[in-house]
Amino acid sequence: MQRWVVLGVDGSKRTRGLQAAAAAAGVPVQLVEWRDWLAAPERLTDALQAPCHFKVEPPGDDPQAHLALLHLGCERLGRRPCLAPERGELVALDAWFTGFEWAMQRLAALLSSQPQARVVNAPDEIIAMTDKLHCQHRLGEHGVATASLLGPVQDYDHLVAMLDREDLDRVFVKPRYGSSAAGVVAYRRGGGRQQATTSALLHDDGQRLFNVKRLRSYQSPDEVRRVIDLVAAQGAYAEAWIPKPRAGAGHFDLRVVTFAARAAHRVARVSRRPMTNLHLDSERADPARLLSVQDLSAMEAAAEQAARVFARAHVVGFDLVVHRGAARVLEANAFGDLLPGLLWQGCDTYVTALD
Repeated sequence: MQRWVVLGVDGSKRTRGLQAAAAAAGVPVQLVEWRDWLAAPERLTDALQAPCHFKVEPPGDDPQAHLALLHLGCERLGRRPCLAPERGELVALDAWFTGFEWAMQRLAALLSSQPQARVVNAPDEIIAMTDKLHCQHRLGEHGVATASLLGPVQDYDHLVAMLDREDLDRVFVKPRYGSSAAGVVAYRRGGGRQQATTSALLHDDGQRLFNVKRLRSYQSPDEVRRVIDLVAAQGAYAEAWIPKPRAGAGHFDLRVVTFAARAAHRVARVSRRPMTNLHLDSERADPARLLSVQDLSAMEAAAEQAARVFARAHVVGFDLVVHRGAARVLEANAFGDLLPGLLWQGCDTYVTALD
């Protein structure tokens, strides 16, 4: 097997997973850390000189790399540099994305001169999936069924006006450049009351949000307004709330990982709360035990149709809702293969990627 080069973070779960799979298969892996590449680009150039497979992992596990991208984005947007975020703090996601986008564009330019490197997910495809609003528009333009988009959200008042216009009482507000449910708000209203359920913790000063691994619900008008305003200020959009099918006392959606546009690893994520991300203590379940044959077929077809939209991305994770033979794609994730212990045909996601 050909050696692998990974742009990632030393010690992260993703890096460890790939290294373990490679070690078992006798495949050499060279890690170039994000912080090192940003400081000295020639390190990656040198690593790519010989034939290899090349995989990009996200930089988020390294605070130093995150801050470097944040400062780069602020500079390119003409803003004053942000202070280093505290652990879990959601700060200037739009500026971070601007820095990340620039880094991916620089990476694409490098790879264009390195034909001997077989790229797992092309940088421009990674950019397209990291901009969640753009991603959903792109899926829709290619005929993939998604949640209905209401559009960008400027602040709380704008959201309420949007819901009034559409005659809706439930909606998801999502950071345009977020991941893993960070900053996502499930908003509902009725009977003169309202509720915002989110993994974003509103700081005591009312001016900052922190991503935590526990959902909480805000009901006071002032707190709901502050949460929505703070998320919207970093770039956010609203999409229709799609009811999810039931599983016991909860409900579920699905994560499906595609390889070369073929559906492989899949898991149902079961929860009693609006967000079903596994790191928020949702339960895993086998989709084959929850879905009919018709729904399983719809799940695979939708994931594979969506994967073909990103033709130069070999490994993609998709979140879907499937019910009564119809499937909708909620999200495409260029880094959606972190599913420890989830096997498909006896292999985890990293072993499958190596094959």
